[in-house]
Parts: sequence; C-alpha cells; structure tokens
Amino acid sequence: MKNVLLNEDQIQKKIRRIAFEIYEQNYNEKELCIIGIRHNGYELATHLSKSIKEISGINTIQCGLTMNKNKPLTQPIISDCELDFITGKTVILVDDVAHSGKTLMYALKPLMDKNPLKIQIAVLIDRKHKRFPVTADYVGLLLSTGMHEMVHVQMGKELAAFVE
Repeated sequence: MKNVLLNEDQIQKKIRRIAFEIYEQNYNEKELCIIGIRHNGYELATHLSKSIKEISGINTIQCGLTMNKNKPLTQPIISDCELDFITGKTVILVDDVAHSGKTLMYALKPLMDKNPLKIQIAVLIDRKHKRFPVTADYVGLLLSTGMHEMVHVQMGKELAAFVE
C-alpha cells in the first residue's frame, strides 16, 4: 500500500527552500555546477537549477551521471558531459532519495577526480539509514522508515513521493 509523503505542491516548496539554502551557502559564487544522478536526481537537479537562477541570478551548469545504483562497480559511471568544467568550482550533487549513502559515495568518485573547489549534496528525501560516510548538506524531508519500506519519488509531469 502506497502512502503519500509529499504531494506536488509540497515538493515544489521543498525544492524552492533547498534552492534558497544553496544560494545562502554559495552567494559569492558566480557559477554552480549542478550534477544530478539519473534519473530522478537529474530531474530534481533541473528544478533546482531553475529555482537557483530565479532567486539569485547565479549561473548554473547542469550535467547528469548515469550509474547502476544497485551494483555500482559492475558498470562505469557515465557523465552526460565532460567533467573537466568542475575543476576549481562548487559542485552540488543531487539525488532524489538518500538511503545508505552508497549511491552518493560512488557518484563522488568521478567528481573528486576533477578537483572541484567543494562538493555539496542535495536530496529531496533523506532516510538516515547510513552505511557509508556521506551526508546531505541540503535535505527536503528527513524521514525515519523501516529498512524494508521503499521510498519512491515521481518526477516528471507530476511530482509526488510515496512510501510503501
């Protein structure tokens, strides 16, 4: 049985709040590199980029990372763009749900190889079941769930978050 965690209006408000938090922590930056983990993390990154531009005028460059979230070592992590542009810049790594931290930990590797100025992490929902030493800097909803419960975020034409 699905229970709604966040409806579209609530998600839009969370995105806007996260965008303001990112701006507050990076107001001196001329440009932010927004890297979204495909698929939902990339969609969330698109919404965040738009909101950051609207509220601050800071230029954002967006890129996507594609990876096997369940078995990250079985396939290479593929970037939509050449990641050299992040050298010396502030990077915001975006995903929809943070669970154990494994996906975020593996996604950091190709970014660290390019020597960015700093990397911050933004997630819509943080479940706090960490097994890896990675913590989100910006969180829309902090949620305690059972280990066997699944959290799904629907991004696209309609926005929603569910737990089942």
